Order: sequence, then C-alpha cells, then structure tokens
Amino acid sequence: MSALRKKFGDDYQVVTTSSSGSGFNQPPPEKKKKRQRFVDKNGRCNVQHGNLGGETSRYLSDLFTTLVDLKWRWNLFIFILTYTVAWLFMASMWWFIAYIRGDLNKAHNDKYTPCVANVYNFPSAFLFFIETEATIGYGYRYITDKCPEGIILFLFQSILGSIVDAFLIGCMFIKMSQPKKRAETLMFSEHAAISMRDGKLTLMFRVGNLRNSHMVSAQIRCKLLKSRQTPEGEFLPLDQLELDVGFSTGADQLFLVSPLTICHVIDTKSPFYDLSQRSMQTEQFEIVVILEGIVETTGKQV
Repeated sequence: MSALRKKFGDDYQVVTTSSSGSGFNQPPPEKKKKRQRFVDKNGRCNVQHGNLGGETSRYLSDLFTTLVDLKWRWNLFIFILTYTVAWLFMASMWWFIAYIRGDLNKAHNDKYTPCVANVYNFPSAFLFFIETEATIGYGYRYITDKCPEGIILFLFQSILGSIVDAFLIGCMFIKMSQPKKRAETLMFSEHAAISMRDGKLTLMFRVGNLRNSHMVSAQIRCKLLKSRQTPEGEFLPLDQLELDVGFSTGADQLFLVSPLTICHVIDTKSPFYDLSQRSMQTEQFEIVVILEGIVETTGKQV
C-alpha cells in the first residue's frame, strides 16, 4: 500500500481508469469533452489520408483489395452492375451476329441453318446467352456448325465469364471471411484498473473468447499512443511506445480458453512510471490492444 500512496497519494483505493483512457472512476473536477479515439472499439482506425497525389490510380492498381475494403452496399451494387452489364453486352453480341447474318428474318424457315437456332430477337438472344453461361441448356436454342464467328464468340464468352466469376465471387468470399467478423466474439473489459498484484503496481484488463473454437498461437500486444517532444525539439504527435505485457516471460502467449487478465507492471521501464493520479487525469494518451491468433476452424489469422 505504501507504493500506491507514494505513486497516487491518499486516494489509492480508487484506481480504475475509464474506457477512453482519460481518467479514473472518481468524479472529475469538471466535466470533460469526449475526445475522438485514434482506434475505435471495433478496430477501425480514424485516419484519413489526403493531399498525397495519385491516390486514385494507386487504389485502382490494386482493384481487388479496393473492392474488399468497400462497404457491403457498394460491393453488392458493383456485383449486380458488373453481371448486368456483362450479360447485356454478350447478349447484344449474339443478337448482332444474328442480325448481320440475316438470321432474324429467317428464323422460322426450316430449310435455313442459322448461327443459333431459334434466336429471332433480342430476348431470345439473351435467353440463349443465359442458358449457355449458366450451363442450363434447355436444348431449344443451340449453336450450329455453320457459324465460325459464333464459335469464336462462344469461346470468348466462356473465358470472360470465368474471369468475372473468379473476380467477383472471390471478392465476396474474402469479404465474408474477413478477420474482423471473427473479432466480434473477442471481448475486452470496459475498464482498465491499476492496483497492486504480487507486490507490484500493475495496469490490468481482461480479454475473453465467446466461441468454443480455440484461438491457436494467440498473442497480445499493447501500444501506448502519446504525443511527445524529443530533446532535439521535434514534436511527435502520435508516438507509439510498447507496453510490456509479458514478452520477456512469455505471458503474452495466451491460452484463451477462459477469460484472462492481462497485466502490465508499472516499473522504471514503463511509460507510466513518472505519472501520478492527477497527471493521468489530464494526460492525453490512448492504449491500443492488439490480439492476434489463428482461428482453429478456418485456419485464418485474426
């Protein structure tokens, strides 16, 4: 207890920090405005890049990742729009071949062999494309051997359809299996507490896994985000300092079967060593906790 009194004064009994990392659970002297977090509770970083130059071309050069990072409503819109445009384009190509060859006017002539049987307008050409692309094959409309341009278009359609399916379906699959969805069932305590444990002043919080499936090779890290000024006079607005949560002892390697308490000892190597209770109430900093592991059921890293 003497160590607590030495660090925090006589009010050592109440040492619980709020979830925003800006004070203790004692009523503050005056109401403070809630400042914006650098990292939200859902893991989203509140960082916007601007005035970089050429960022649009950089995003388009990595189009697949750009689509995965988009919101669901934009993903669904692009998914539907791409398939609709591709289908209408290919159906128009089949209709155009039939129009050039004059098959539309001779479609009901039994003695004439068209490029595609029973295609006499755009809706029938669209249905033929859908039957071919989706491998439904009703048998009523089919391509004949008297149309070399139709065979070439059929090969082009097969290649284009495979590319579109692989790109869009792969994008949707990756988006549905993103690690942040699994992270919804990883729970962190609402508050962090500072108290004595094993005779040492310790910052503590809890983490737990709601699912029965294990997190293989789970490891936890903590970063302290705080502005500081170097001895040379350089100002670092978001300096990142590592908080030791058991790296030297292996305590950062978690067996996350039941909720665990993560501890950071406030010793001479800790960034909090020179802070008092009053300075913690007024200091501007944020603690970011990163939990990494492999999902047992899917083998993906989260």
